Amino acid sequence: MFKKILIANRGEIACRVIATAQKMGIQTVAVYSEADKEARHVQLADEAVLIGPAPSRESYLVADKIIAAAKATGAQAIHPGYGFLSENAEFSKRCEDEGIAFIGPRHFSIAAMGDKIESKKLAGAAGVNCIPGVNDAIETAEKAVEIAQSIGYPVMIKASAGGGGKGLRVAFNDKEAFEGFTSCRNEARNSFGDDRVFIEKFVEEPRHIEIQVLGDSHGNVIYLNERECSIQRRHQKVIEEAPSPFISDATRKAMGEQAVQLAKAVKYQSAGTVEFVVGKDQSFYFLEMNTRLQVEHPVTEAITGLDLVEMMIRVAAGEKLPIEQKDVQRNGWSIECRINAEDPFRNFLPSTGRLVRFQTPRQTMFQGNTTDLYGVRVDTGVQDGGEIPMFYDSMIAKLIVHGKDRNDAIAKMREALNGFVIRGISSNIPFQAALLAHPRFVSGDFNTGFIAEQYSQGFRAEDVPHDDHDFLAALAAFVRRKSRERAAGLSGQLPGYDVKVGQDYAVVELGQGGKNRYVLVHVAEFAGKQGEAQITVNGKTYAIASHSRLNDIRIEGTVNGQAFTAQIERGTLKNPLALQVQHNGTRIEALVMSPRMAELHKLMPYKAPPDLSRFVLSPMPGLLVDVAVQPGQKVQAGERVAVIEAMKMENVLFAAQDGVVKKVVAAKGESLTVDQMIVEFE
Repeated sequence: MFKKILIANRGEIACRVIATAQKMGIQTVAVYSEADKEARHVQLADEAVLIGPAPSRESYLVADKIIAAAKATGAQAIHPGYGFLSENAEFSKRCEDEGIAFIGPRHFSIAAMGDKIESKKLAGAAGVNCIPGVNDAIETAEKAVEIAQSIGYPVMIKASAGGGGKGLRVAFNDKEAFEGFTSCRNEARNSFGDDRVFIEKFVEEPRHIEIQVLGDSHGNVIYLNERECSIQRRHQKVIEEAPSPFISDATRKAMGEQAVQLAKAVKYQSAGTVEFVVGKDQSFYFLEMNTRLQVEHPVTEAITGLDLVEMMIRVAAGEKLPIEQKDVQRNGWSIECRINAEDPFRNFLPSTGRLVRFQTPRQTMFQGNTTDLYGVRVDTGVQDGGEIPMFYDSMIAKLIVHGKDRNDAIAKMREALNGFVIRGISSNIPFQAALLAHPRFVSGDFNTGFIAEQYSQGFRAEDVPHDDHDFLAALAAFVRRKSRERAAGLSGQLPGYDVKVGQDYAVVELGQGGKNRYVLVHVAEFAGKQGEAQITVNGKTYAIASHSRLNDIRIEGTVNGQAFTAQIERGTLKNPLALQVQHNGTRIEALVMSPRMAELHKLMPYKAPPDLSRFVLSPMPGLLVDVAVQPGQKVQAGERVAVIEAMKMENVLFAAQDGVVKKVVAAKGESLTVDQMIVEFE
């Protein structure tokens, strides 16, 4: 067995590999860019080597620097994680040539299956059903349109070396095919250094289901059930689960056997994933094979009780697989939510910066531990006070739960999301909460178009309706009452001017445009029971008990005997005196005051925000890669104005209305902050 391995990656996957290596008694070496010098994976590893500047093309994608770091530290093997060099056949071969074990498949397997164009040809030759399309690299946008017309819209434009939603577009007409081809090539070139693009038919209403396979150097290959990955936004997975609520046992067996057959055809070693698109009638077609560890591997670990990273390390060391196909288990149900640094209420734009507060839900399952299951696990590469840089992908953490069945897993996930505290940047937690509560998700009635169909106008606060909105008001009043009790107990108060606790309050929920909601609330504390109170709102009674401290953001307790977790914060952007209450994805900002003060508050005039329609502002932090207009130019609504790159994705800004450019304020190549002015119109 290896004594020391190097992890050629960053973030949560680097931390994940380190956890298993430590369990196995293997020393670890981390590599890091200048942007990651304080990163969590650097602190967890036994050694760490600086490999270059922040951009991945100058650090994590430079094979020479990775190899040099392994040699300098005496690492016997390299685990590539996912992304970066994980599916680079040349890097795998280079490791082999240098006498360093590559903890992944052999270079010839990566070359055959990691390349999406070649893998489709091989799959077709092996008798595997493939989606209609052109598997040769396309040279021009005009040719892409011609091919798309011959196949018939809609079509999927994909980068050969793509992954993680990068370098992928769906086109429904000639214009989208032309523009999608160009964007795919640019993203693929920037993210993977390979700009080859191909086109295939887009199967409407598909399910995205993948089979996890494991192979060793002795010719053994098994499959570890399936993962349901159909909940996607812009072709990037949002929620994954195992098993799938859709496929039958017969389909599972057929898909698994076909995946094994394909893996054996390329003499596959290590962990890999064969992805299929599955139709309504459970017919399935080979999509691609990811010759690496998947982001969503923890859900497979939960239902099988296997540590996939450990399996990869043992296979790379020449060991046989410890189990056969008949030994593979499928216990319970596991769900994973990707917690991303993005603002769902601003069209999911990336959000970068300092993590002012980062507090995960209470964990009972841990990386590398296959004994303590049926609980909550968090895989992350960040920590309180850390930074989310703009140079890499947007994932902050993976939240994984394991339940006895699907309903139990959904309930566990909803409660875990309630307890996940992230401040300083925006996250997609409210969106995840909305998805988990959606009737179609709960029933398992969805496909890869689910998010696009259900949230076609974007994601709004009203898309997360609370099943008992008055509970939020009751919780605000409960916390306010506790703070008044504390203030009343302070010594040194003058007689007649001391703080009165009171029992009657008004909760003023602050709404958009000054449209506030006023609710009268009565709070009665249980005699002799500190931290407990009975709150009456609109004729409903809530017996709330919580011993969380006033300065805790995460509030835990019971309401009418049922456990709950919520988040309450004092001071908001709208009002420094307001309380922000968050539960089950719903967030309100509320003032809690006396009924008389609420009457006076209704008389306060509303001050409208300034009109910023003349300006094009940066909606997120990022790099300004292009400005498509110049002073004096007439611009029509919908016309391209600028392009911002952040977290490896291109984001195009369009003019909201017709106008004439007065001046261009920001320059190409400039790093922008949120709401920084780019262009001003006359």
